Amino acid sequence: MPKIAIVGSCITRDLWPIRGGGSEQLLYVSRTSLASLLASPLPGFQPARSPPGDLHAHEHKALVADLEKTALARLVAFQPTHLIFDFIDERFDLISTRGTLVTHSAELVRSGYLSRAPFRSWRPISRLSAPCDRVWRDAAHAFATLLERSELRRAVPILHSARWATRQRDTSGVTSEIQDVEILSGRPIAIAPYNALLERQEAEFLRLMPPMARIEVDAFRLADPDHQWGLSPFHYIPEYYHEVRRQLGQLGLSGAFSERPAAPSAQVA
Repeated sequence: MPKIAIVGSCITRDLWPIRGGGSEQLLYVSRTSLASLLASPLPGFQPARSPPGDLHAHEHKALVADLEKTALARLVAFQPTHLIFDFIDERFDLISTRGTLVTHSAELVRSGYLSRAPFRSWRPISRLSAPCDRVWRDAAHAFATLLERSELRRAVPILHSARWATRQRDTSGVTSEIQDVEILSGRPIAIAPYNALLERQEAEFLRLMPPMARIEVDAFRLADPDHQWGLSPFHYIPEYYHEVRRQLGQLGLSGAFSERPAAPSAQVA
C-alpha cells in the first residue's frame, strides 16, 4: 500500500472522501504556504487545549502546525512513497510577525489567535504582491534543496495542477458564472489574478524540482453547488475527482483507492 503525503488543499484530499474508501496511510499538510511551511516557529505562541471558536479538530491541528512549524518535520519522518502537491491554498495572504511568516487563513481569523500577544504589531503581506512572490520563490528553492537532501527524495513527486473554476454546474446540467467570490469573509476578489498566480507558481516549481508527473483536468473544471464543503471555485463536480483518480491510477496509485463506504481518516501534519 502506498504512503501518500499531500502538500496542498482539499482538491487533493477530497480524492478519498468523495467516493469513499482510500489510502491506508495518508498525511495531509494544508492551510499553509511554502513560505510559511519553511519559516521558523512563531515565538510565544501557545495553542488552546481544545479548538477555539467554531474550529473543528482537524482545522485547529492544521492551523497549529502552520504556527508551530511542525508539518515539515512530520512530512520528512512520514517517508512517503508519493508526494502530491497542489497550490490552491497559496491563495491566502501571509502575515509577518516576530521574525517569521504565517498563513493568514480563514482558520486563523476564526481562532481568535490574532488578538493574542504573538500577533501584536503583525504586518500583512498581500498574496498578489511582489514581496510575497519573492518570499515564495525563496521558499520553493529551499524546499527543492530539502527534497534533494532528505528522505523525501525517495518519494515520487506529483503536481496536481489546478485552477479556480469560473463557472458552476447545477444538478440539471446548466452552467453559469460564479459570483461573489471571497477568500476571507467580506473581502470580495477576482478569480483571474489568482489563476495567473497559480500558473507562475507551478512553472517555477516545475523548474526547480526533479522531473514530476503532472495531473490536470481542464475538461471538468466546474464548481459544484452541491459539494460537501459548499460552493467554491475549487470545490469541483464529481467528474473532476473521478478523472484525477484515473490519472493517478495510471501513475501506479490505483491501489490507493477502494470502494469501501467509509473514508479513511488522514493524519494532519
